[in-house]
Amino acid sequence: MTTSSPDAPRQRGNYAKGVARRQEILDRAIEVFAQRGAQRTSLRAIAQEVGVTHAALTHYFGSLEELLVAVYTESQRRSDGEEAEAPDATPAEAMRVSAKRNREIPGMVQLYSTLVATALEENHPAAQDFATERFARLRADLTERVRNLQSAGRLRADVEAHLVAALVIAASDGLQTQWLLEPSLDHEAALGMLDLLLSGPVAPELPSATDR
Repeated sequence: MTTSSPDAPRQRGNYAKGVARRQEILDRAIEVFAQRGAQRTSLRAIAQEVGVTHAALTHYFGSLEELLVAVYTESQRRSDGEEAEAPDATPAEAMRVSAKRNREIPGMVQLYSTLVATALEENHPAAQDFATERFARLRADLTERVRNLQSAGRLRADVEAHLVAALVIAASDGLQTQWLLEPSLDHEAALGMLDLLLSGPVAPELPSATDR
């Protein structure tokens, strides 16, 4: 007969409290970053805004970079659950759902842009892993979406699905950056132009050199 250690319930209780405390800090950090964006600052200054000690923030998140990744990832997880795009939406339509949602949280858009820019620098593994994995997942999801729409005759079939996916992501991110700098830009309408291009008639083939 095996007996459990008397310390086991206590350890489980401490673990549960730790998880709850980390989530509590993350909830408050999301509120802060949604309002202020990702202005360059220290972990100590953020701890003061969130209302915890610097030691607590370091204990649960390790570094400023890891905190930024956790904040953005959790914020997106919640948003995706609240408003998901239709399964038969075009890639541009799917991105327009995100664009519409992001207009309400410019601080998170700025945070995302900061993470992607940081990922291009050396010695930033958390940001690099975040950006690389996100782009790979988005490309895979959108590629499958494009192929399904091509099979249904809703998108032109003479374009490479994986290249369309990469193009839509690049357009969405680029337009998002322009919108941060110029809020009057109609991000959603610009993405809609992609649908017109992708659903338009097949471009005629150019004559070969031997036909000229």
